[in-house]
Amino acid sequence: MQIKSDLSYTKNHEWVEKTSDGKAKIGITDYAQSELGDLVFINLPQVGDALSAGDAFADVESVKAVSDIHAPINGTVSAVNEALLDEPELINQDSYAAWFVQVEQPDFPSDLLSAAEYEAFLKEEG
Repeated sequence: MQIKSDLSYTKNHEWVEKTSDGKAKIGITDYAQSELGDLVFINLPQVGDALSAGDAFADVESVKAVSDIHAPINGTVSAVNEALLDEPELINQDSYAAWFVQVEQPDFPSDLLSAAEYEAFLKEEG
């Protein structure tokens, strides 16, 4: 299982990356995609949609179940990774390259976890 040190994480297994242009990208962790199994469908928000930290903004369907994806930050969707709509399996192949949305004017809540904190959280959850 991969945990990238340059990302922030949530206890719901989403990741967020601050980009060099002041925006942020959001996706799900390697742990999440492995627990979900083979992904077969994804619903993503529209460009211009507002995200509120903790609220569901997308969902993924696997062979096991449908799971909500929660926004780790506040902001406005500025781009959607449309490749995932046709190929949700890209998330299984590399969950960190398969970002869901890009967010402008991101507001990062203080409860995001560092990579080390996320790894410790996973060990606690066992």
